[in-house]
Amino acid sequence: MLCPLAWLLGQTVPALTNLMTHARTGEASGYALYGSTLGSFLGAISLSLGVMQWLGVSAAVLVCAVLLAFGSLLPGLGQQPRQPAWQHWRTAVVALLVSAVTLAVNLYPAQPVTDTAYADYAVKPLVRPQDVNLRAFLINNSVASLMDDSAPPHYARYIEHLRHILLQELGLTQRDILVLGAGGFTLSHQEPTNRYTYVDIDPHIRDMAEQQFLKAPIQGSFVVDDARRFVRNTTLQFDAVVVDAFSSHTSIPSHLITHEFWRDTRCALKPQGVLLINLILDGKLESPYARNLLATIDSVYGRCAVEVLHKSQPISNVIVSCYASSRSGRAAPYTDERNAADTDRALWP
Repeated sequence: MLCPLAWLLGQTVPALTNLMTHARTGEASGYALYGSTLGSFLGAISLSLGVMQWLGVSAAVLVCAVLLAFGSLLPGLGQQPRQPAWQHWRTAVVALLVSAVTLAVNLYPAQPVTDTAYADYAVKPLVRPQDVNLRAFLINNSVASLMDDSAPPHYARYIEHLRHILLQELGLTQRDILVLGAGGFTLSHQEPTNRYTYVDIDPHIRDMAEQQFLKAPIQGSFVVDDARRFVRNTTLQFDAVVVDAFSSHTSIPSHLITHEFWRDTRCALKPQGVLLINLILDGKLESPYARNLLATIDSVYGRCAVEVLHKSQPISNVIVSCYASSRSGRAAPYTDERNAADTDRALWP
């Protein structure tokens, strides 16, 4: 899909050179390259730092499409017509239709969408027999969190599992918990026994969650920062760190899955702290991505507990639990010739 577009973009300078009326080909090429470079620079700066920041990604797509549609009409302006009049009208109608379709797609979505420089947010109602007014918090058109109006509320299964680990299995009360990736802020919803700190790169996600999803203020504090930069620079330490950062349904930002990132998360943990990670992997953990990601985590924390929540599904939430007190080390398989199992059991406290 991208190769034809890249080829067309590469023809910009040759096309401009042929359209320019200069005595020398080199002079025309220089002016064409100058105009193309200046346009690329101004377009990138104005879109990324202007339109996307203030109006959102949809508005940037709309601006680009309308400008391209208008630009397709420019070659015929101010020149003697070389084509029949109906062909000029056809070009104008096509440009108008492209602009109208782009306007409809980007400004009139199927459901109300909050568009920011980092993501698109929406709240979508769902229907399940056991839930009351179930709704989904969508990030980039992917379900990031679920909640209903039951008493107590029902949440996404992985959130309920994380809450069970923190509150029942670990028995944390009056502890400091860091959550990297805000999602729908449901981990601490109606949970006043611990102190939660959420870190997310998008400053607008809190207002969206409070006004349309939670319909109440979040429980805890909110820090606007990149997750990796926060754990690298913070001087605070937490009893638990929960990593739940996604850019879409299955995609974790690549700088949040490296050996260096997991090493930095250890610095944010207290000596007896626990790291909980929510991953989206194949249910059998057989893909290269699943094997390599889990091996990367083990290279920092040693052996971690891995729980697949939907074993029969091709894609599943996978909860990984690691301890700050653990260390990675070499392991040797037991064989008939060298079976050190009895010695290892004797050394185990």
